[in-house]
Amino acid sequence: MHPKYVWELPVRFYHWTNALAVTVLAATGFLIGNPPAITAVSEAYMGYWFGTVRFIHFVAAYLFFFNFVIRIYWGFAGNKFAKWKNFIPYTSAHWKDMWDVIKVDIFQVKCERNPNLGHNALASFTYFLTFIAFLLQVLTGFGIYAAMSASWFPQLFSWVPSILGGDIITRQVHHLLMWFFILFALVHVYLVFYHDYIEKNGVMSSMIGGWKFQDKDKVEREKD
Repeated sequence: MHPKYVWELPVRFYHWTNALAVTVLAATGFLIGNPPAITAVSEAYMGYWFGTVRFIHFVAAYLFFFNFVIRIYWGFAGNKFAKWKNFIPYTSAHWKDMWDVIKVDIFQVKCERNPNLGHNALASFTYFLTFIAFLLQVLTGFGIYAAMSASWFPQLFSWVPSILGGDIITRQVHHLLMWFFILFALVHVYLVFYHDYIEKNGVMSSMIGGWKFQDKDKVEREKD
């Protein structure tokens, strides 16, 4: 197997920062949406626990947003594996590759190693859909926050609730997107383990070190 540097440091940094931010946002967001009735406290300052939860949620939201902005930039500045064109299925070959991956993931047919070395076609398109979900989550989250913050940044999104039909619908969309991310994370982790097992090209370790592995025969054919 021939090693190839696939995931650059900014992509790996984005991945793990995003994983941390989404985890914190989901946990604190669930508490904000359905707070437990904790009233019996021994000290007065402990009664502000919900304010602390909200503060952590807002900090994670800013981290999530600016991390996403960096990834958008790196989609233009990064190597060929990070480019935006990998995520949009604009060719018939891309759609064919997606169907091949679906047959592997769902119907458990025999798998050939991913010829693209980076994300497979289905994963790329799925990530493109998550990027759209990220954008919607940012719009709805800061749109809700704008009603209770005098800061200039949340006020940039104050128009969102009126477009969606009010704060209640905006909160519902924001809440449903949280469950989308939770479901995505479960499927994502399973498929990472699964493809690491069947492809044997370093899928799991690549998001830590950046390196994946390719058949030497394929490398030689590309050179020819």
